[in-house]
Amino acid sequence: MKIKAKEPSKKMTPALPVQPAPKAKAVAPAVKKTVPQTQRVTFSVRAEAGSKVFVAGSFNNWDPTAKEMSDKKGEGVYTATLSLPPGAHQYKFVVDGTWCADPECADWVQNEHGTLNSVKHVS
Repeated sequence: MKIKAKEPSKKMTPALPVQPAPKAKAVAPAVKKTVPQTQRVTFSVRAEAGSKVFVAGSFNNWDPTAKEMSDKKGEGVYTATLSLPPGAHQYKFVVDGTWCADPECADWVQNEHGTLNSVKHVS
C-alpha cells in the first residue's frame, strides 16, 4: 500500500482587521447670512452756538440724550453721524430740551402726539 504524501496545507493569510471608513467631516451648507449692511448717515441742524443738541429717533428708542450732536467750528451747525440699517427711520432733534423736526427734511410723518417726525430713508 502506498501512502500518499500529504498535500501541503494551504496557507491562510490572516484577514486584516476591517478598518471603518474614515468619517466624512460634516460640512455645513454654504449659507450666506443676509445681514443688512448699515450705512453711515450724517444728521445736521442749525441751532444757537453753545446749545445742547441731540438726535433721537426710531434707531435709538427715542432717547433724547442718546446721541449728542457736535458743533465743531462753533458756528451753530450741529452734526452727528450714525450707522443705520436699510429702511425708513423717523427722528427729531432735541435742542436745549425742546423737540423739533428737521427743517431741512421734506419727508415728515405725523406721530401719536399730533406733531411731526422727520423721516430719513436708508437704502
